[in-house]
Amino acid sequence: MSMKKVLLLLSAFVGASQYAVHAGEGQFTVAVIPDTQYYTDFRHQTDAGFPFDARELFFDQMRYIAANAQSAGGDIAFATALGDVWQHPSERMPAEYAAKGYKHIESFLTSLPQIHPDERVKTIEMPTARQGYELIAGKLPFSVVPGNHDYDANWADSRYVPGQKPEFPFGMLAYGGLKNWASVFGAQTPFFKDKRWYVASYKEGVDSAQIFEAGGYRFLHIGLEMAPADDVLQWAESVIKRYPGVPTIISTHDHLNPAGERRPISAVDFHAVDPSHNNPEAVWEKFLSKNDQIFLMLSAHQYGQSRRVDLNQYGHKVYQIMSDYQGRRQSFVNAAPGRSNEQETVGDGWMRLMKFDLSGPKPHIQVQTISTYFKSTASKLPTYAVFYKAAEKPKASDADFIAADEFTLDLDDFTSRFASARVKDAKKGK
Repeated sequence: MSMKKVLLLLSAFVGASQYAVHAGEGQFTVAVIPDTQYYTDFRHQTDAGFPFDARELFFDQMRYIAANAQSAGGDIAFATALGDVWQHPSERMPAEYAAKGYKHIESFLTSLPQIHPDERVKTIEMPTARQGYELIAGKLPFSVVPGNHDYDANWADSRYVPGQKPEFPFGMLAYGGLKNWASVFGAQTPFFKDKRWYVASYKEGVDSAQIFEAGGYRFLHIGLEMAPADDVLQWAESVIKRYPGVPTIISTHDHLNPAGERRPISAVDFHAVDPSHNNPEAVWEKFLSKNDQIFLMLSAHQYGQSRRVDLNQYGHKVYQIMSDYQGRRQSFVNAAPGRSNEQETVGDGWMRLMKFDLSGPKPHIQVQTISTYFKSTASKLPTYAVFYKAAEKPKASDADFIAADEFTLDLDDFTSRFASARVKDAKKGK
């Protein structure tokens, strides 16, 4: 190994020590796990000819969370995973959608290897996902929501012929069926059954709610399926009403795009296929803006990172944050430099730590983006912009690119807004 590589690795290792800290009074961390589909993908393991087992990057993320959970003496009070846990569907179209008259056509999208149905999702990818979450089970409360890749089926809707309209050059993908999902992350699985912090579920656990206490407050978290229909939003609102005054975090797979707009990818807009499903803007209008307890919305799905703040109907801030690192591939380049012309993406172990500090007169969240592969935060990795800026934000300066992943949210109205949710003794996750 060259001296230059040694120095880079040493710098990354030093940076790693700065994001593993113990919580002070009023301080705690929420771990945010974006799309892990390329880690669990059966094509990205050595058995399939990949240069390393990508699942190990996923396992390292989960080991980090377990080692830094409050129950282990760390500061992570809760973890939320934002969907696309695995990669492949197991069927082309669910019977219930065929019965409704939906028809499938072959298109460029359905020819993609990550879209084509494969039974190895059941024998490799789903067991890998289960194994990963077993590493944090019993260590802290957590939530997992389904992304479009986690559905049983993906098909190309026959009403959207590729090239027929400029806005649909590749056609339109639809997704449906969550039997596979419920078998791993449903309400009756060992992950959640009889857990005191798992307080509500809908549709067998496709949508779910958790309670945790940290930083002197009680928090409610609700995980929603992608493009939730009105009945899902009504269920979520009923859960909020059961916990009046409790600060509420929402997680879903798709909400913001990389420009910070509430807009889905044109080729994966389930509202266009089935109008009973709400697009992100409708979710804002019907649900987020109308429920004053919601202060934070987390999503992934679309490559990159973005954020926005909007006032709800009560004049209070709702922070909306998107992060998705599945398009990153430096780990592949490092492992197989002779194959660097291939477009294999993995994720490089990047995820988010949202470090709350509610102890002083200015409550805030410090957002850090960390990699368990590089053992560093974004701001401490000297080559961060070199590795990723060109593909994600080519027009940004290096400083601005890093600032999109390392920033502070000022919760200036949190103390007055949620005074009734204070608890005398914050219990650590069980």
